[in-house]
Amino acid sequence: MKFLVTGVAGFIGFHLARRLVEQRHEVVGIDNLNSYYDVQLKIDRLRQLGVAVTEAKGNEGRLADAKDGRLQFVRLDVTDQDGVLALFFSEEFDVVCHLAAQAGVTYSLTDPFAYTANNIHGFLSVLEAARKHPVRHLVYASSSSVYGLDRHVPFGETGAADHPISLYAATKRSNELMAHSYSHLFGFPTTGLRFFTVYGPWGRPDMALFRFTKAILNGDTIDLYNYGKIQRDFTYIDDIVDGILRVVDRPPRGDAAWDGHESSISPAPARVYNLGNGSPASVGELVAAVEEELGATARVRPMPMQPGDVPSTWADCTALRQEAGFEPSVDIRQGVRRFVAWYCEYYAAAPASS
Repeated sequence: MKFLVTGVAGFIGFHLARRLVEQRHEVVGIDNLNSYYDVQLKIDRLRQLGVAVTEAKGNEGRLADAKDGRLQFVRLDVTDQDGVLALFFSEEFDVVCHLAAQAGVTYSLTDPFAYTANNIHGFLSVLEAARKHPVRHLVYASSSSVYGLDRHVPFGETGAADHPISLYAATKRSNELMAHSYSHLFGFPTTGLRFFTVYGPWGRPDMALFRFTKAILNGDTIDLYNYGKIQRDFTYIDDIVDGILRVVDRPPRGDAAWDGHESSISPAPARVYNLGNGSPASVGELVAAVEEELGATARVRPMPMQPGDVPSTWADCTALRQEAGFEPSVDIRQGVRRFVAWYCEYYAAAPASS
């Protein structure tokens, strides 16, 4: 099939595109290569996909084929409505995996307009293009943050998810509602995946595992919010990609027998699933796992909860398991080991025990 992957230079987009190319699908990847975090890391991900790095700093346009011509990269911002529409027209995609977004909860407190531009306007550009040039399936990234003040753990998709506590979470919940309305009005299938704390090699520098590893190697102090008691359903990147691929071939058809209550389904061909590991761990446990891999002791500073943060996340993936056969396979210790090995290789930092 022919895929569009938005945010292809991002953490999840890069891993998904690489897997799709390995499976011999045709992939067009777009990204604006913004400076929210280190652009060089994004360029190096593209290099792994075979994209000509020296050209990746240009303003726009198709850059290079990669891996026997199965991947094309286009530098394009999803907020460019005309550009996105023209791309849909010229490429005629079978499946769209929309992963481009302004990520991060904390940053939404200082630059809220970046979230409305990228996560609302950008997603609307993709929805409009899919309406005018229909696709078999539009799969898009949502987030566990939509559960907000919900204290009923593990989180299940049947809840209302209508009490987000950050603008980032609010934009992701908005994406789910926007997708449902387009599926209802125009009949094309959409599936939202609520990702739970994704981690692994090539991960984002603003995520906890990356920050903890860097701090321990540099001898810097780690701030442990909620005094180290925060729990997250850390989900390894390979499991995330597996979950995405499992729903790609299962576009929703709508449920004519919908009772009017469950929020994750409806008569429209729209669906929302949790995609997580289903086994939360505390950030204190995460630090301990990094310490073990590096053979070094972290310097920690207990801190109160941050604004916009939640004490715990925990995914109930029953629906995805029953309907798509999803089973996560990488536990936190394995995942941390693989991440630390990548980090030390990428940054040429030797673990203290070596």
